[in-house]
Amino acid sequence: PGFAPPPSSTGIGPSSYPPTTGAPRPPAMSGPPLPGQTVAGPPASQPNHVSSPPPPSTMSGPHPGPPMSGLHGPPPPTHPPQPGYQMQQNGSFGQVRGPQPNYGGAYPGTPNYGSQPGPPPPPKRLDPDSIPSPIQVIEDDRSNRGSEPFVTGVRGQVPPLVTTNFLVKDQGNASPRYIRCTSYNIPCTSDMAKQSQVPLAAVIKPLATLPPEETLPYLVDHGESGPVRCNRCKAYMCPFMQFIEGGRRFQCCFCSCVTEVPPHYFQHLDHTGKRVDFYDRPELSLGSYEFLATVDYCKNNKFPSPPAFIFMIDVSYNAVKSGLVRLICEELKSLLDYLPREGNMEESAIRVGFVTYNKVLHFYNVKSSLAQPQMMVVSDVADMFVPLLDGFLVNVNESRTVIASLLDQIPEMFADTRETETVFAPVIQAGLEALKAAECAGKLFIFHTSLPIAEAPGKLKNRDDKKLINTDKEKTLFQPQTSFYNNLAKDCVAQGCCVDLFLFPNQYLDVATLGVVTYQTGGSIYKYAYFQLEADQGRFLNDLRRDVQKEVGFDAVMRVRTSTGIRATDFFGAFYMSNTTDVEMAGLDCDKTITVEFKHDDKLSEDSGALLQCALLYTSCAGQRRLRIHNLSLNCCTQLADLYRNCETDTLINYLAKYAYRGVLSSPVKTVRDALINQCAQILACYRKNCASPSSAGQLILPECMKLLPVYLNCVLKSDVLQPGPEVTTDDRAYIRQLVTSMDVAETNVFFYPRLLPLTKADVDSDSLPAAIRNSEERLSKGDIYLLENGLNIFVWVGVNVQQGLIQNLFGVSSFSQISNTLSTLPVLENPFSKKVRSIIDMLQVQRSRYMKLIIVKQEDKLEMLFKHFLVEDKSLSGGASYVDFLCHMHKEIRQLLS
Repeated sequence: PGFAPPPSSTGIGPSSYPPTTGAPRPPAMSGPPLPGQTVAGPPASQPNHVSSPPPPSTMSGPHPGPPMSGLHGPPPPTHPPQPGYQMQQNGSFGQVRGPQPNYGGAYPGTPNYGSQPGPPPPPKRLDPDSIPSPIQVIEDDRSNRGSEPFVTGVRGQVPPLVTTNFLVKDQGNASPRYIRCTSYNIPCTSDMAKQSQVPLAAVIKPLATLPPEETLPYLVDHGESGPVRCNRCKAYMCPFMQFIEGGRRFQCCFCSCVTEVPPHYFQHLDHTGKRVDFYDRPELSLGSYEFLATVDYCKNNKFPSPPAFIFMIDVSYNAVKSGLVRLICEELKSLLDYLPREGNMEESAIRVGFVTYNKVLHFYNVKSSLAQPQMMVVSDVADMFVPLLDGFLVNVNESRTVIASLLDQIPEMFADTRETETVFAPVIQAGLEALKAAECAGKLFIFHTSLPIAEAPGKLKNRDDKKLINTDKEKTLFQPQTSFYNNLAKDCVAQGCCVDLFLFPNQYLDVATLGVVTYQTGGSIYKYAYFQLEADQGRFLNDLRRDVQKEVGFDAVMRVRTSTGIRATDFFGAFYMSNTTDVEMAGLDCDKTITVEFKHDDKLSEDSGALLQCALLYTSCAGQRRLRIHNLSLNCCTQLADLYRNCETDTLINYLAKYAYRGVLSSPVKTVRDALINQCAQILACYRKNCASPSSAGQLILPECMKLLPVYLNCVLKSDVLQPGPEVTTDDRAYIRQLVTSMDVAETNVFFYPRLLPLTKADVDSDSLPAAIRNSEERLSKGDIYLLENGLNIFVWVGVNVQQGLIQNLFGVSSFSQISNTLSTLPVLENPFSKKVRSIIDMLQVQRSRYMKLIIVKQEDKLEMLFKHFLVEDKSLSGGASYVDFLCHMHKEIRQLLS
C-alpha cells in the first residue's frame, strides 16, 4: 500500500484521443481489461475529449517513490488486441482505434513498478483519425440540418453551418445569409465576456444574393413622411417594437423611449397586443426589408441621378503587347449590354465613359450625334481636369455605334506604342472629376499593369524588401508608402466614386498602396500575375463580367444600432469611416461583408435578450435612394455553458482572421500570431475550467461547437499573410490581406481549410459531389486524381499510378508523362468521366465570387510544392505546425493557463 498511482497528468492519454463534450465521466474502465493489455484512457462514450502527451517537464519533476522510468505503463502486450473490443464509433472523429501496442495508458489499479526492465517505449504520435475532423463535422451538420428550412422566428437560434445547403424562412429575424454571429447567446455582463474571451461579433453582408427559392426583401413605401422611427435613437420600425395605449404609441426596443405613432400609420391592436395589420407589413413581421427613402435621406436634399461606370484602360507597352488592351475592348462591346438594371426596367440607367492612359490621359467623346469618337489628351497630370462635359458619359443604346467604333480603334491607335511608364493617381482623379461634373455616383473600372513611376501625383518607388520579413519593420510592407492615396480615397467616398482595380503585374506593383482607394471606397481588386492571354483570359473575362453585372449600391452609409447594454465598437471591411458610428462606402456590392464587434457598456438581461439593427442607406443602380434594414435578436446568458453551447466557429475564425490581418499593419507578425494563440487558449481554458466536468489534466476538452477551433486557427496562423513561404510575394500578401477583410463566412471557411475531393470516386451517373477528404498528404493515394479548391484556385492533382484509361478520359493523352501542367481548362471530351469532372468544376465556379484559376499538378512535379501548401493539416515549409502538433501545443498552453 505504500505507492499511490502516478499523477494522472503523466498517464499519457490513449493513442486515440477519444473526444468529449464534458458529460459526467463514467468510471475509467469500461469492462474488464483483457489479459496483458491496458485500457487506454476514458471510454469512447464521451464525444469530445482529446488527450495529449504531457509536456516533458512533468516527466522529470521530483516524484515520491520509485524512479520515473517506469511511468510509461506496462510492457507492450504480446498479442494483438482481440476483436470485439474495439472502442465504439463516436461522432466526429472517424473510426476510433482500440488501445495500441507500445502505448502507455492509464493504469488499472496500482502497478507493480519493479517488473519493468529497460527504458520506456517512446510515446506514440497522436492518431490523426482520432482528433476532430472538419469533414465529419460538416457532414454531420448537412445530414442533421440540411433537410429542414431554417425558420427565423425564434430568438437566438444558431443557424446551420455555411457548408450546409438550407432554405431560410424569414419570420422576424434576418437570414444568416445577411448576418452571422460568433455567438447567439451572449454574456449578460462584461466581466463574463472578458472571462470567456469569446469575441462578440457579427459578419454582415447587407446586399447578399439569395437563392431563387427565397423572397427578396420587400420594398416599403411610406410616402412623403418616410419610414417610422424612434424619436430618440432613430431606430427604424421593426418586429421588436412594442405598441402601447391601444396602438397610439410605441416603445422602442433599442432605447425604451416612447414615440407617438403618426396618424397615417395608426392601427388597432388585437387581444395579444399585436397590430391587426401585423402580417401585411414587412417591417412588423420580417427580419429584413427595405424602405423607399425620402429626399431628406439624399445628398444636398435632392434625389440622386443614376450612377455611371467609367472604363479606364492602361495602354502602356506591356498592356498592348500582352494582348490585354485588345481583349478588354473586344469584351466591352458585348458586356455593355449587361449593365445592372432595376428589376422591371427595359434597359440599364447607368451611363458609361472611356479613358485610356499611359504617362498622359486620353478622354473620349462618344456623343451619339458624332460620326466618329473624338480623343482629347490631358498631359498636365499634376492638375487633372476633365476636358469635356457633354459626350463623355453616355447612354449605351444611344451611342452604340460610336462606342463600337472607339473600341475597335483603341487597340489600333496604340499598337506601336513604346511608352512603358504609367501614372495611377491622376487616373482616379480624372474619374472622380468626371463624376463630380455629372453630379452622380459611380464606379471606375481601372485596368493597370505596372508600378506608377512616371512623374505625377501619387508616383511610387519600388520599396519591396524580403529582408524585412520577421523583423519589426515587416509591417511597413502592408502599409501604403504615401498618405496621398488616403486623402484621394476620402474625396472619392464623398462623391460616391467606387474604384474596382484589375491588376496585371509582371513584377512588384505595390498592391498595399495602389489598393488603398479601392479598399476605402468599397471596391474590389483582381490580380492576374504574369498575365498570359491563352492561360488567363478565361478567368479575367469571367471576373470582369461578374464584376460589371453584379448588384451594387452607391453612396452607401451603414449604421448598426443595438439595444441597451452593448454597442458596436469596432469595424472591419472595405469602407471609410469619418466618425465612430457610420460606415461609409462609395460602393457596396452583393459580395462584400462588414464585420462589427460589440462590447458591453451595461448589463444585459436574460429576459429581454439583445437586439441588433443594421440600417444601410444607399442608391440603387437606377438612382433610387433606399434603406435596407436587417434585424436580429440574440439570447443573453448568466451561465458560461450557455455561451459555449451557442457559438459558431466558422464566424469566430472569420472575425479572428480579420482582426489578425489588421494587426499586421501595426505590430510584428509574430506578436499577432502569439496573441491569436493566446486568445484561443483562453477561450478553451475558460470552458475547461467552468463548464467541463472534472477530468485528468492529460485530456484536452473542447466544447462541442468549438472542436474545430484548433484546426481552423492553425490554418489562419499558417496563411500567407501571417507565415509566408519563400515563393509568396509582398504583393500577394497585401492582396490576400485586403481580400480576406471583406470575405463572408463561407469564403473564409474554404479559403483557410480548402475543399479536397477525390475525383476518381465521383459517381458519374449522379449530380452529387464525391465525399470530401481531409487536407493531408497521407490521405492521397498515388492511383487517384483529386481536386482541391480554396475560392481562388482549383488544383487537379494526378497521382503517378493513375490508370492510363482515366488519364485518357480526362486529359486526352495516353500517359502520365504527356499530361501538360500548363492547361488552364480541361479538354472537352465526350466520355462520362470528363463530363462529370467538368461539371464538378463548373458547379464550384458558380458558388464562388471569383473565377478560380485551374492548376494541373502531377505528383512529384515542381508544382507539387505549391499544392502541398494547401494541405493544411500537414507541417508547412514555412514552419507552420501540423494539426496534430498544434493541438498538442494548444493543450500545453491551456494547461499553463489553468495551472
